[in-house]
Amino acid sequence: MKKLIFFSLALCVGTTFAQTPAKAPAKTPVYTSKKVDKPKTIKTASGLQYTINSMGNGPMAHIGDNVKVHYTGKLTNDTVFDSSVKRGTPFEFPLGRGRVIKGWDEGISYLHVGDKATFVIPPALGYGDQAAGPIPANSTLIFDVELIEATDGGIKFFDIKKKDTLKTASGLKYLIAQSNPKGEKPVNEGKVSVNYVMYLPGGNIIDATADRGKPFSFLLGKKMTQPGLEEGISLMRKGEKFRLIVPGSLAFGEKGYPGVIPPNATIIYDIELVDCSQPIKVSLYDVTGKTVDSTESGLKYIVVSKGNGEHAIKGKTVKVHYTGFLDNGKIFDSSVERGEPIEFPLGEGKVIKGWEEGIALMSVGDKYRLIIPYDMAYGAEGRAPTIPPRARLSFDVELIEVK
Repeated sequence: MKKLIFFSLALCVGTTFAQTPAKAPAKTPVYTSKKVDKPKTIKTASGLQYTINSMGNGPMAHIGDNVKVHYTGKLTNDTVFDSSVKRGTPFEFPLGRGRVIKGWDEGISYLHVGDKATFVIPPALGYGDQAAGPIPANSTLIFDVELIEATDGGIKFFDIKKKDTLKTASGLKYLIAQSNPKGEKPVNEGKVSVNYVMYLPGGNIIDATADRGKPFSFLLGKKMTQPGLEEGISLMRKGEKFRLIVPGSLAFGEKGYPGVIPPNATIIYDIELVDCSQPIKVSLYDVTGKTVDSTESGLKYIVVSKGNGEHAIKGKTVKVHYTGFLDNGKIFDSSVERGEPIEFPLGEGKVIKGWEEGIALMSVGDKYRLIIPYDMAYGAEGRAPTIPPRARLSFDVELIEVK
């Protein structure tokens, strides 16, 4: 079933977030199960039906755990379309992360290690109106599953029992899970670093900084993320933990994020403000009297100063500091402000075309101004709300390292 379950991810999610591999315990406990004399079938609000046929004595699976299961999947006519039992290899996945069909994320969350259950999954919680290999469109799916193992995936929800729900004028709701009245307050245009778990009201986790092994950093007030998230962080102090309940109008809005976040969906964050700092003043390069050169593609560039390091070539990873601004001088992004240079592999399409070509002209230590026509940047549409349509972009770039 592994192939089909991950097909659901490719079909419906479209974005794979990096995972931190689970650390295997030194010795895996052995749990037993006991057959249920009169199994009861429970139907949930979503339409999932599950029956626990044997009860295990292990811990319950929780959203965020890494789980290991054996299963046999069949159609309502008893046709078996996949079985980990037949392969002799259990299937592992992070629970509640959208890596499997919705019926599995929900159903496994009701089980203890050692439980053996049957799931009846309606099309809306399976593959919907899309066929998936041997599974016809609009199929109800039946799975016999056994939960073999559930280990800590490094993701924990905050304990907010007896905490008051507060609300701002915008409609943002928040609960203070951990207070730190003496902590530093973040300031507008200053850098903030946060750890978070991002999930839907049903508990389905969308993203978490634990996956990447480091906090998420950005400049507060620069409209670099959702307005509700920015507002919530502005209420916090360093060291505090909040639960933010962000209405759709302050999150992903009417469009949502296809396959991941429904239109107008409320987004919940369990978020910790790890660090914050004062704004860094950015100065654009002085290019007075400097020559403007052009390439055949239409890219223009100014050599501000030369270094003597290794030349940037395709296939190598480059590290750069940059400040991007519009023709009116307005800065729209700067790694210098964040205090964090960026790294990317040159020549793999990870950045806009103007960057690919411009940085390939540079050597370590060089400082260039790249003047990029819109068709080598974000095109006729731009990138709202920061980059207008057909915008020519300028970048002051310093090449720090080639590796």
